Order: sequence, then structure tokens, then C-alpha cells
Amino acid sequence: MGSIGEYPPPTPQTWVETPLFRSTPLSRYAGCNIYLKLETLQPSSSFKSRGIGNLMTRALLSYPPSTPLHFYCSSGGNAGLACATAALSLRRPSTIVVPETTSQFMVEKLRSLCPDVRQTGAGWVEADQYLRGLMNEGNEGGVGVYVPPFDDERIWEGNSTVVDEIESQMSPFGGYDAIVCSVGGGGLFAGIMQGLEKYDRLSPFTSPTTSTSKNNVKVLAVETHGTASLSLSLQNASLSRLPKISSIATSLGAPQVAARAFELASKYQSNVESVVLSDAEAAMGSVCFADDERVLVEAACGVSVATGYNGCIRERFGECSDREFAGKNVVVVVCGGSNVSLGVLEKYRGAYMGDEGVLGGVR
Repeated sequence: MGSIGEYPPPTPQTWVETPLFRSTPLSRYAGCNIYLKLETLQPSSSFKSRGIGNLMTRALLSYPPSTPLHFYCSSGGNAGLACATAALSLRRPSTIVVPETTSQFMVEKLRSLCPDVRQTGAGWVEADQYLRGLMNEGNEGGVGVYVPPFDDERIWEGNSTVVDEIESQMSPFGGYDAIVCSVGGGGLFAGIMQGLEKYDRLSPFTSPTTSTSKNNVKVLAVETHGTASLSLSLQNASLSRLPKISSIATSLGAPQVAARAFELASKYQSNVESVVLSDAEAAMGSVCFADDERVLVEAACGVSVATGYNGCIRERFGECSDREFAGKNVVVVVCGGSNVSLGVLEKYRGAYMGDEGVLGGVR
């Protein structure tokens, strides 16, 4: 029998189980039970720790322990932060490339974790092209591992674990009727859909109309005008690309959603509700959420939170009475707050507070 010392140490966990709780303010505004899944408490302050961490851990385990791996990630910010955070936990170097549109606040956070952060390109596509060029230049005898921000089955697998937790955490409350999530490249959405598929919570569009409450969970896929690549693809009934990104929610800035996300949205059309809101609603979602729950989230996350303030969730349950709706349980995935500060929220407040109709007059 070998000694314990012959075995490699256990691989660090790159993400954690996050809490879920009922929000009294949002439940009051929405008219139903709103539960918050706080992915802001992940090691990188966003859900990206799940998928990115899973990809990197699996890559590490696929090589002998002594292999000098180097992780390369292109990102609008949050995926890079997840990669840099996981790389530190896994004790491996990383290189992060972000576009020029990434805030200096985020760039500084990245540089506090990773010595090799580069900023180039008008958007993520250009940053990604530059990153791939770096990898092609060689890695000084090591193995370079490409870490995409959203389009990889290991990322969707990692993100699906949020549903494992929701299933367990919502059980004492009688289950759940809907999940609300932001959609950028579609990594979180694809993971959630795969998780719901695993628990038989969805009804395929081609199946007979015999769905039950168990497989009738709604998924509100929320985007902003200017980043709505999933909405565009669903409208066109084919995977489509935005001509440009034009929104303050830069973390949602993928010109084309992952093919897997579009595939799942198309397969489960009876479950998926595409929602597109304005920058003003996204910004004020962040502001109101900070006021009500003392949680800082960026506009890319605020756009999902906004659905609890502006009546959007109620519209998606139009088939039931107000009394029935009051008993619905809706989980909002609070996906992240890495790219926001108090100063940014004050700018949002000053720019959008006076807009008539923003969030239905909540503020």
C-alpha cells in the first residue's frame, strides 16, 4: 500500500454554493414571491466562477500534475476575472485580454489578480482574435489552454450546477415556477436550460401539449437593446449576429449568442420568454436593487433584477389571476457585480432617475 504522500493534493474548488432568499421589497413590487440566487458571492463575484472554474479544473485534471499549464482568456471583464481568480486557486498562470470598452475599474481588478492583462480591440471579438494570436506564438514549453467566456460544454456543465442548488433550496418553499437570468453570450442561459432539462422541468416544443406544472417552468431570458443577440436569433428563427454592440451593459456584449443557447431556446419555446429592456431600465434595476437590498450589481445583472420592478414578470404569467400569481415562486439569478462601483451607480441615478416610466415609477 502506498503512502498518502504519493497522491496529489485535492484540486481546490473554484466555485461555491451560493445562498438563496426571498426578497421582501422585490416581492412587493412584483406581486409574487421573488427569490434571489446570489451569484455575487462567488469567488470572482459572478456566476462565471461556475463555468469557467469547471472548464479550468477539468483541463487541469486531464494532464499529469507536473504539466505547466497556462490559461488564456478573452473577456469583456467577468469571464477574465473568473479565469484569473480560478488560476490563482489552481496555482497556474493566466493571460487575460479585454477590449478597450472594458472599464478601468475592471481592468484594475484584473491586474490585482493577474500580472498579464492586456487591453485591445473595439470589442470582445477583436480581443479574442488578439488572444488567439498570443497562444499561437507559443508558450515557452508549457501547454496553453484557451478559456472562452461562454461557448464550451464544460462551461455549460459548470453553470448548470446553479439549478442543482435551486432545486434543493426551493424545495422547502414548494418549488419554483420561473427562473430569470441575463443573457450575453448565453453560457448561463445554456447551463440553466441543461439543468432544468436534467430535472425534467421543460416541455419540448415538438411534444404533445400534455405538460404538467413540473415541466412548465418559465425561463425569462433577459437582454438589453443593443445586446439582444438571442432575441434577434429567435425572431429570425436562425442563429443571427448583431451588427454592433450598443449598450451600457457591456458584459452582455456578444454579437452572436452561443449556438447551444439558441438550440435550447428553440427546442423549449413554450418555456422560454425572451425579454429585451432598455439601458435605463437596466441601470435603474441596479440602483433600486442597491437601495432595497444593499447589493451592488452591474447593469448586465440589473436588467434581470428590473423585471421584478417593472411588471415584466407579471406579463409573462398573463394566463393566471392576480391571486394565483401572488403564489408563484420566481428565482432571479443575481449573476454578478464585478464591474460596478458606487460611483457608477450614482452616474446611473443622475442619468436615468428622471426618465418618465422607467421601472414603472418605482423610484
